[in-house]
Amino acid sequence: GSRTVSDGMVPAVGGGRTRFARNRPMLRGWTRLRGRTRMGSRPINQGRWRPAPVPVRGADDDSLWADRSSVGHVMTAPRTPSGPTTRGVDPENLMAFVLRAVTEVGAALNAALVVMGDRLGYYRSLAAHGASTPAELAERTGTDEHYAREWLNAQAAGAFVSYDPTTGRYLLPPEHAEALTDETSPAFVGGLFQIAHGTVCDTASILEAARTGGGVGWGDHNADVHIGCERFFRPTYHAHLLAEWLPALDGVLDKLTAGASVADVGCGHGASTRLMAEAFPRSTFQGSDVHAPSIEVARQRAAGTGPDAVRNIAFETAGADAVAGGPYDLITMFDCLHDMGDPVGAARHLREVIADDGTWMIVEPAAGDRVEDNLTPIGRAYYGFSTLLCTPASLSQPVGLALGTQAGPARIREVVTAAGFTRFRLVADTPFNNVFEVRP
Repeated sequence: GSRTVSDGMVPAVGGGRTRFARNRPMLRGWTRLRGRTRMGSRPINQGRWRPAPVPVRGADDDSLWADRSSVGHVMTAPRTPSGPTTRGVDPENLMAFVLRAVTEVGAALNAALVVMGDRLGYYRSLAAHGASTPAELAERTGTDEHYAREWLNAQAAGAFVSYDPTTGRYLLPPEHAEALTDETSPAFVGGLFQIAHGTVCDTASILEAARTGGGVGWGDHNADVHIGCERFFRPTYHAHLLAEWLPALDGVLDKLTAGASVADVGCGHGASTRLMAEAFPRSTFQGSDVHAPSIEVARQRAAGTGPDAVRNIAFETAGADAVAGGPYDLITMFDCLHDMGDPVGAARHLREVIADDGTWMIVEPAAGDRVEDNLTPIGRAYYGFSTLLCTPASLSQPVGLALGTQAGPARIREVVTAAGFTRFRLVADTPFNNVFEVRP
């Protein structure tokens, strides 16, 4: 099972004075279910998680703390008794922004450095052996000491590792080690950095698409995008899908246990499909995805040998508007509806192949309905992926509705009701996902 991260005390701004707020519990405690609590989760109607704050340097206060839930900025015009006014450039504010921009450059470079540490085994070596010198890390990983030293210094500057100047050793804290090395933990972020790095590497094609109004298909991206997606999402599925998300759907667990017909649409490498198929051997599962190479990976993994083979599973290369078979008792869709060019058309087809008493579970990136709801660190990352990955994917297809990663519940409801579904509700959420139950 996944380890948990203990609560800690961190300063937060409130009412014009510094106070302390306890970090919200991580990992399994992230998912909230409507009307009941499972595995440490809070009921969904108790309000959104409030992320822990992070320190930022202000123009006049080097110790200013800012709440991470309000990293974005909503403009309000300065006012005088006579109304709104404008003013020139404030040198201190300008310098504060420049320093923040430099921090952003370091963060951009760090995405590649995290991928480097992941692939060269730096993080795993530090996690296994504790505080190390550059020479020791280089020897254990079979890499050049010069690169190991500069990488460690960059990681120390970014607070990914700690540095002891008295010994010249670098330490990877245990919490960071879990997030960077434990691929069974829902806190694992290595895959997320891999997606980001792969996405940025394809920026040239996005620039051209932005000039022409075209798109960039999912299959046109490099392998880091596809592999990173599975590495990022798979731990989340293992932590939440069977224990929390499926039980939140009315009557679905009983059907799956007795034997149901399930379509996992947009399944990618089939991680979610296989997880469900192994848990419910009496049910049959059909995974589908428009990306043929991903389906080939899914087939190979499901075939396996001996006990690793999954017998109640099949895969097909097909878009959501061409899913074969049915009627399905359950249709699942994980983080892909917003990528579709014509989600309404896809939903209409799914309405045709779902059973009259069937359930469609849609998992989408967590988002509010207004831009200002999403000006958070997570929303910022999602808007970045939306600009460089998801919106171009939608625009590369017919219709090109381009919902984007921050569509929000209201727009998702519009899509499914336009397709003929009559019931829609939010049944669970995490800081990264909203889980919707849709019925005919």
